[in-house]
Amino acid sequence: MSESHTPVMDIQQIMKLLPHRYPFLLIDRVIEVDPKQRIVCLKNVTANEPHFTGHFPDYPLMPGVLIVEAIAQAGGCLLLNEIPDRENKLMVFTGIDGAKFRRPVTPGDQLRIEVTVLQWRSRAVKMHGVATVDGKVACEATVMCQLVPRPSAPAAAPAATTVGESNPQQDPTALPEAAV
Repeated sequence: MSESHTPVMDIQQIMKLLPHRYPFLLIDRVIEVDPKQRIVCLKNVTANEPHFTGHFPDYPLMPGVLIVEAIAQAGGCLLLNEIPDRENKLMVFTGIDGAKFRRPVTPGDQLRIEVTVLQWRSRAVKMHGVATVDGKVACEATVMCQLVPRPSAPAAAPAATTVGESNPQQDPTALPEAAV
């Protein structure tokens, strides 16, 4: 295992694989890859990230859900690199098991995210990720993801209605459908 920080993938290559963009792209560099088995990525945590303004103003902590998301994105870099028609696919979360948060992650830290494949099927994968700072575990979790077709075009917006006008195709009390 190499401790070199020489990138196997830089940010431009990562952005060719992952659909995420600022402020939600949480991987800065890939430093090791064993295809279909393991990946090691780095995330530089900086004070100007938008979540720190509210989490928490006097004690900035990286939210645990974002650390788990960084684990999933690292896994996405590993998996999507193996998919020949990846521009037509998305890798989406389907589950998280055993997430544990061991220490706070704060601005100035560098997360080292190591993800190991536990199960790999043609459209679904189960991976275990460990995020460390200075060699100490900050978070670990098992994540499940599924490969799905990428929508080819945005859905057409429903026709506009004026206040008080009825739209029989739309329930005004219904919540919008959530993306996976």
